[in-house]
Amino acid sequence: MKRTFYLLVGVALVVVVGYLALTGKRSDTVRIGGKKFTEGYIMGEMISAVLEAEGLSVEEKFDMGSGIVRDALENGQVDLYWEYTGTAYVMHHQLHDPAVMRDPRRVYDAVKRLDAEKGLVWLDPAAFNNTYTLLMTQEQARRLNIRSVSDLAAYVTVHPEAVSLASNAEWFARPDGFQGLGAHYDFEFPPGQVVKMEAGLIYRALRDGEVDVGMGYSTDARIIALNLVNLEDDRSFFPIYNPAPVVRAELLEQHPGLGDKLNRISRLLTDESITRLNYLVDIEQQTPQQAARDWLREQGLL
Repeated sequence: MKRTFYLLVGVALVVVVGYLALTGKRSDTVRIGGKKFTEGYIMGEMISAVLEAEGLSVEEKFDMGSGIVRDALENGQVDLYWEYTGTAYVMHHQLHDPAVMRDPRRVYDAVKRLDAEKGLVWLDPAAFNNTYTLLMTQEQARRLNIRSVSDLAAYVTVHPEAVSLASNAEWFARPDGFQGLGAHYDFEFPPGQVVKMEAGLIYRALRDGEVDVGMGYSTDARIIALNLVNLEDDRSFFPIYNPAPVVRAELLEQHPGLGDKLNRISRLLTDESITRLNYLVDIEQQTPQQAARDWLREQGLL
């Protein structure tokens, strides 16, 4: 009798699994990826809040590097995350046409087309451009008379041991990061002058005089709060980095209308709004979830 019961249970499970495979239906749990810096946490929490308001369960897989979260999306381990156009173009697709990667519309169209072939859908991009930047304290920049990356390159070439630079591990290895920048501007920091640390620690290391130059993100509110200055990318090395939700196509098929709701977030995110949100988290110590949900309510999205 028991054997017959277990046999029937096994047959039932096979039928259910087969039905789900044929219909494309699956759990209402959506797995959201996210990058491990303040802005990534905030925007990831925005998606979580909107999906939960739609009655969906969410599983947050934040705190990932760019390569890891991209692999997770392609492999089906996450269903969507915010990606930056320049990152997708240069890092994931390994393309380097300056005319494309520095034009917001052309770089977006390029990555949207290339990812469609992989079953990945780019939703609408946000208007803000969170480009990488090199930072110094205003006092140090004035003292060394450095206003641009070209100025820095000239100074390091003459005084290679006089200036230290802080980078996180990802930017150090990216083609649109440390090595590419040095090749583009024709200069090189000696290995002993490069310090690797988490991106969030670089800002205070600059303020405290532990390093002279550091990589950063242009929309980070700590630039103003800690009296730092962006060095001008005067030879236009960095691509455009507009963020947009990138979603596995089957998720949008299973949940019609979801794309429109996420597009409403993108349309309302500006340089001013994301910088303010970063300030609330990094300076005023709000949680990314609190800052994200309060902003969504202010915009009428929750």
